[in-house]
Amino acid sequence: MQENPPLHVVAAIIVSDSKVLACRRASHKAAAGLWEFPGGKVDPGEDAHAALIREIKEELALDCETIHTFDVSDTLVGTQIIRLETIICKIRGIPPLSSTDHDDFIWLAQSDISTLDWAKPDLPAVAKLALRDGFSGLLA
Repeated sequence: MQENPPLHVVAAIIVSDSKVLACRRASHKAAAGLWEFPGGKVDPGEDAHAALIREIKEELALDCETIHTFDVSDTLVGTQIIRLETIICKIRGIPPLSSTDHDDFIWLAQSDISTLDWAKPDLPAVAKLALRDGFSGLLA
C-alpha cells in the first residue's frame, strides 16, 4: 500500500507590537473552533513564501512580508500527514477584521500562547513559541 505524500501547508506567524496573531477556524471549516496561524496549501511548483503571501491576501485581504521560516513539522491528521511550514511575517496595513476561513482573531503575548485550543498541526510551532523569551526577536 502506497502512502500519500505529506500535504505541504504554510502558516503565517504575524508579529506586531511583540504579539502574534491567532485565528479561530469558522464553523463551516474543518477543525472548526480551533485556533491556528492563518495560511493554506502550497500549490505544486510554488515557493512556500510566495504561497503564504498569496494565502494571506486571499484569506485576510492583507499584504504581508515574509521574514524567515520558523518551523517545519509533520503531523498526522486522520490518514494525511500535514507538513506545516510556519513563517514569521509582518503585515502592511490595518490588522485583519474579517476572514474567509475564520470567525475570531486575537493578538497574543508570549505568556498567553499556550492558553488557546490550537489545531493539531500548529502545536509544534506553538510549543517552540512558548519556550521563547518574548516575541520581540522574531522579526530579526
